[in-house]
Amino acid sequence: MGLRFRGVRLLEEIGKATLLTLQAVYFLVRKPPKLKHFVHQFTYIAAETSLVVLVTSTFTGGVIALQTYSTFHRFNAEYLIGAVVALSMGRELGPVLTSLMVVARVGSAMTASIGTMRITQQIDALEVMAVNPVRYLVTPRLFATTLGVPFLTVLSNVAGLFGGWFVATQLFHVNEYLYWQKMVDLTEFYDIAGGLYKAFVFGFIIAGVSCYFGYYTSGGTEGVGRATTNSVVTSSMLILITDYFLTALIF
Repeated sequence: MGLRFRGVRLLEEIGKATLLTLQAVYFLVRKPPKLKHFVHQFTYIAAETSLVVLVTSTFTGGVIALQTYSTFHRFNAEYLIGAVVALSMGRELGPVLTSLMVVARVGSAMTASIGTMRITQQIDALEVMAVNPVRYLVTPRLFATTLGVPFLTVLSNVAGLFGGWFVATQLFHVNEYLYWQKMVDLTEFYDIAGGLYKAFVFGFIIAGVSCYFGYYTSGGTEGVGRATTNSVVTSSMLILITDYFLTALIF
């Protein structure tokens, strides 16, 4: 009975999350929120998270170059480091690491903000004033995050390339021309575009999960903390699980 109850509860939660997300998409198409609400959320998601993504991705690109140099050096193939960094960042690490940073930086704050409004009855007040809370709270966040994560992914890819360039050319004295030229020769546009496709999906997942846990928060201040933790863990797991299937489909 316990396992059956948990299964039913899980299906119920998935259904509620799906309906909430579909409502947000519906309002985006039929009755979009004000532009200033979208701009506010997009600024918070993209602009204020860019420094975290920049630092993380720069060192990630440096680590890729550091790890691959010793192996490539045995075969006199150090000039391929640029291509390895580009492919690794563009296909996989760029969108995944960016999304995980957005979950930690934005997703948790999104859940806490909406959850606090729920327990302080501000969402109920919106309904009393005939303001649809899904359109007002969820739709701008969903749209802004879905667009913001790909922009951050582009920044992540560029930062990773320069991080790898610094380690390869300045520390290991790899030929700078070959670093960039082999990257251009061996990296195709589809490698970068595939990562951006992932970023769109990841952004949608982050916003949907974060808003869901915040919107249905209960249990006072402890409930806000619990909802935030569940939101971060669930979003991170879904990103990694979805990444596997998207990689299998795209590449």
